[in-house]
Amino acid sequence: MIGKFFYLEGAYLILAAIILLVTLFVSTRPFVSPGAWKKSLPVVALILAGFIGAHFWVTVSRMASVKEAFEAGKPVLCESRMLRKMAQSIEIRKGTSSAWRIEGDNFVSPHYTRPFHLARCIPK
Repeated sequence: MIGKFFYLEGAYLILAAIILLVTLFVSTRPFVSPGAWKKSLPVVALILAGFIGAHFWVTVSRMASVKEAFEAGKPVLCESRMLRKMAQSIEIRKGTSSAWRIEGDNFVSPHYTRPFHLARCIPK
């Protein structure tokens, strides 16, 4: 679970670290009251942790609903990074001629070179 967290939220964790560094820099400037960093840094860190945690929870919940819909034979829409100019999404359905299956957190098919991550999909 922790590996999935770092995979899905890694970019946001890096952005949060940058935001914390900026907060530390700004709160230690001479025009800010002394000791402001002691108050601002924990508040900003708590807010960022809340946002990142909420985003992770929503993403994992959506991934579970996508997996359920796929197993039930319902269509799933996934973002296509290969076909940016023609189609922005692709419809995936279990049991169709394209032989879609789930491997880990990815949809894979022998007809497509790239897998589709469940986090980039929604049930239709």
